[in-house]
Amino acid sequence: MSRWVIRGIRTGIKTTGYPRDPEHAPGVTPGLPVGDVLGAEAAALAERCPTGALDQKDGYIAVDYRRCVHCYRCVRGVPRPLAWQAGYEWAGLSGEPRAQDRLGGPFRRSIHILVVDAGDCGACLNEVKQLNNAYYNMHRLGFFITPTPRHADVLLVVGPVTDHMHAALKKIHDAMPTPKRVVAVGACALSGGVFAESFVCGRGVSEVLPVDVEVPGNPPPPLAILHGLLVAAGRKPAVPLTSAEGGM
Repeated sequence: MSRWVIRGIRTGIKTTGYPRDPEHAPGVTPGLPVGDVLGAEAAALAERCPTGALDQKDGYIAVDYRRCVHCYRCVRGVPRPLAWQAGYEWAGLSGEPRAQDRLGGPFRRSIHILVVDAGDCGACLNEVKQLNNAYYNMHRLGFFITPTPRHADVLLVVGPVTDHMHAALKKIHDAMPTPKRVVAVGACALSGGVFAESFVCGRGVSEVLPVDVEVPGNPPPPLAILHGLLVAAGRKPAVPLTSAEGGM
């Protein structure tokens, strides 16, 4: 036991340099598929996607990152797989930013986040929890978790939003002071994922609340969620959410 304590003291706490520096450590992201021209093979590849994330037109495969669940069916077991990119800055804007809800000035370095599980399987929620550990350490960037909507600047929602969470989400959002932002995290929160339009849920958070920032992935890695929070705070630019918009 003492050997590990001594080793820890010598090594110190390693925290990622992101967003100041790019993060290249192995395993920090599962990556996402990239749109490509596949010709006659495009239609068959698009049909393999269980959530409709792949759309083909005239032999070109476009990827809707809101729907991608990292099943790798477009990469494995096919004669011509899609390319795969290993980035993590995935967060995009759901629509035009609400002018009255822009988080600027005093909010840029002191933002309190209320995390709500709206029927999550546990995967996205576990990635959100990693933001508090020593490696990601979101406190250094001015992000803090709060248990009450009265103190929250950002509502971060994971899960497809089951029917019994509709009223609860609306009450939480209404109780938050302005300016406020809503960040939907994970494919289920963005599009319903594999649970979309089932007997217990619809197609994600946007059916219940106005969403400002969307973070795709199933689950998205902590750095992607961190990027989403930086986008919400106006400290990082958003990226396209489909490969047809220019890729990632």
